[in-house]
Amino acid sequence: MRDDRASPCGGVATLDDKVRFLSRPDSYAPGVKNVAVRETHMSFVFMAGERVYKLKKPVRFPYLDFSTLEQRAGACRAEFSLNRRLAPDVYLDVVPLTASASGFAIGGEGPVSDWLVVMRRLDDSANLEAALLDRRLFPAQVDQIAAALETFYRHARRIYLLPEICLAEWNNALAYDARVLLDMRFGLPQGCVRRILRAQRRFLTQRSDLLIERVRARRLVDAHGDLRPEHIWLGEPPIMIDCLEFSARLRALDPLDEIAFLDLECERLGAEWVGERIQRRLARLLDDDPLSGLFLFYRSRRAMLRARLAIAHLLDPKPRTPEKWPRRARDYLRLAAADAARLDRLLRTPGDR
Repeated sequence: MRDDRASPCGGVATLDDKVRFLSRPDSYAPGVKNVAVRETHMSFVFMAGERVYKLKKPVRFPYLDFSTLEQRAGACRAEFSLNRRLAPDVYLDVVPLTASASGFAIGGEGPVSDWLVVMRRLDDSANLEAALLDRRLFPAQVDQIAAALETFYRHARRIYLLPEICLAEWNNALAYDARVLLDMRFGLPQGCVRRILRAQRRFLTQRSDLLIERVRARRLVDAHGDLRPEHIWLGEPPIMIDCLEFSARLRALDPLDEIAFLDLECERLGAEWVGERIQRRLARLLDDDPLSGLFLFYRSRRAMLRARLAIAHLLDPKPRTPEKWPRRARDYLRLAAADAARLDRLLRTPGDR
């Protein structure tokens, strides 16, 4: 994958050039013993000693564009600023990766070749996902997460959008899910996908007023946007990292929707009680009637989104771990199907029974 900036040795700098440099222990000052590298769909992450350096890939997808240096710079600054809301002492700086005749340098002299988000390194064993998988999470720790989220949502910037636009976006999202998840190339269970979509469309037909009312009441906030257990670190207070920085629109969420997503992910990891406890602790703030079906709709929609994002990895020219994504998509479809069945029962009129 080529970038548009000159490399230290002349010609065009490539992403591979930058990754090789940042993977070397001697690239950091002071030096480190080793560098652990992780690749995500949008970034490379370099864990060097007590610091983490994130390099965004020059990629373009329908939902984001990091293809130019200026766009990546803006995304790095947004990531730094937005994440300090819930992790103020983790996100430390945004620094240039510079290029000169002597080579690349982090924060050095010379033309800027790219930008890096610098973070304090966290212990992976201390995040919520690890605690759930190891069955070592206590109710008091869950209550701390709920308290931190309540404070965050009460102070988050309120977002107003036109209800008609929101409703159109919901319907468009269902259509997009259908196009991807019903693609015969992926071999996903067609009947299951259609049943889920049918229940979700029924909700939008019968109870769209619930969504419209919440939008008009300005319940949408500038939220985290990607609130999964792997992004939550336990402690006093808990730390929540890796918010969705590249789209203000995708972060504009009903807190009930975001908690439904966290609830879904906790259940997927075998800890249904965690999401239920957080939901109870935030009941007054979330203001949801369980009989409305709204929480089930949000959960099933999130599960379908995650299934779509998982299987869409196979559309990459060289997908990483291609065997992983069909299994992951089916896991989410199983959860979405259970929620959709419950939602369908709620929506039935007496004449339907």
